[in-house]
Amino acid sequence: MFLDLRHLRALLAIHENGNLSAAAQTLHITQSALSHQLRSLENHFDTPLFFRRSRPLRWTPAGQQLLQLAQRIVPEVERAEGELRHTGDGQHGRLHMAVECHSCFEWLMPTLDRYRPDWPGVELDLSMGFSFHPLPALYRGDVDLVITSDPEEDLAGLTYVPLFRYEMLLAVGRQSPLARRDWITPDDLTDQVLITYPVCPDRLDIFSRFLEPAGLEPAERRTAELTVMLVQLVANGRGVAALPNWALREYQDQASVDARPLGENGLWSTLYAAVRSEDRDKPFIDAFIRLARERTAETLSEIIPAR
Repeated sequence: MFLDLRHLRALLAIHENGNLSAAAQTLHITQSALSHQLRSLENHFDTPLFFRRSRPLRWTPAGQQLLQLAQRIVPEVERAEGELRHTGDGQHGRLHMAVECHSCFEWLMPTLDRYRPDWPGVELDLSMGFSFHPLPALYRGDVDLVITSDPEEDLAGLTYVPLFRYEMLLAVGRQSPLARRDWITPDDLTDQVLITYPVCPDRLDIFSRFLEPAGLEPAERRTAELTVMLVQLVANGRGVAALPNWALREYQDQASVDARPLGENGLWSTLYAAVRSEDRDKPFIDAFIRLARERTAETLSEIIPAR
């Protein structure tokens, strides 16, 4: 390809300055060098770009076509160069997040509201990670951060930054016999309807870390999309549900459900921010992780903040 940015920038400079002498000064080259560029263009395309005897300078149709191309292309290239320079300084970039935690929006949305004014150059996007596998998507570069409690250690190149630890509790109706237990055993769930979010069982702690190690399963499983729907089903005696301690607090305060530990020592999990390892120290990503830690420590009294 013969035509390059050097030619297009020369044409813009001529258009903006009105003559070759002033355009050459703008480009920091000699008028002779600029004339040589123009002649090489005209020789290559075998057509003049200017009407040589016109004053002021007038473009031929071919010259006008190239000028219009330069007016479209050069600003786009300069804008992209500027964005790439800003990305390199860590103040600009893309932060597309996927969330595997249905209950996280209580603290995540206020965190984003506080983050946006301080990082206006970051392109933010948020998607629910329930209908696809977000960690492989993070590995591929489709998203930039995943909120998860289920690390996949076989995906090399990912870093899992702990945000906080939390306890999974079993939500039970106030009239349920389970409400009188000090803690829940796997056997207690074999005659229960377990209500969960619509997620594969192997991605739910109640299955992977509580029931499956005991070789047991609930009598039945049903799903609900929203936490409030799930808790209402429990309150109406339609089943039981395992939820994070912070998500259950408001419903316990409303006296609609009780909560019991899963096992004598409780079932504790860690919530992580997963990022690509090469992105971990980018300022705008580090700032989001620090703010998420601060926000959750301020608002979620039941958690153990990450160190």
